[in-house]
Amino acid sequence: MSSTAHRTPLLYRIYERRLEKQLRQQTPPQHVAVILDGNRRWAQKQNSQAATGHRAGAAVIREFLGWCDGLGIGIVTLYLLSTDNLSHRGTDELTQLIQIIIDLTDEISRCSDWRIHHVGSTEGLPRELVEALQSAEARTADAVGMQVNLAVGYGGRREIVDAVRLAARDWQHRGRSLAQFAEKVSESEIASHLYTGSQPDPDLILRTSGEQRLSDFLLWQAAHSEFYFADVLWPDFRRVDFLRALRAYALRQRRFGS
Repeated sequence: MSSTAHRTPLLYRIYERRLEKQLRQQTPPQHVAVILDGNRRWAQKQNSQAATGHRAGAAVIREFLGWCDGLGIGIVTLYLLSTDNLSHRGTDELTQLIQIIIDLTDEISRCSDWRIHHVGSTEGLPRELVEALQSAEARTADAVGMQVNLAVGYGGRREIVDAVRLAARDWQHRGRSLAQFAEKVSESEIASHLYTGSQPDPDLILRTSGEQRLSDFLLWQAAHSEFYFADVLWPDFRRVDFLRALRAYALRQRRFGS
């Protein structure tokens, strides 16, 4: 083994401590959303099946949630399964990925005082997955810790359409016409019917694997979010990578259109 290999863990620990010191006086983002990208490419590099990458990615999720909790982040949204995935992934891979999500959902709903919330539609999801998400929500309903949103069966365009439909139905139930709805409906009324409901929008959206696109994720909520794109594949994502993202966020001046 080279001397570099011996030094690398120590160097990373030193660098990590330096980043922690830089962030100590900074206010962390209240809501961090993550596009967990790169599991399949990681598996290909290992000459393994895609499920191996998804399992490795799930292990990092468990660690990542602990990092967020320890840093005082109040809400984390994880993009686990999109509506596009349901349509375009092979049957074997999708079956294994769904089971990994079921196991992950059950585990994180039991391992801490985190409140689990499903973000997405149940349409097209297997019954076992829907039951796992519903059980996790019920089990953690009274939890007072970090909010963990699991975006499963999620599509940003679908979410906006669903929100508009729900808002229109509410207007009709209150005895107001659709013509009035078209004339008077506000952004806040649409926002209140999103899958994320009354939660604050994400301050920081993080994507791994070097890709720089939203992939139909939180299209409405991302209007004023900061973005950070990490080159590392998700299963290789380390705490030091997350601290670098938080440092980049802390250095930005958020203007919100002003």
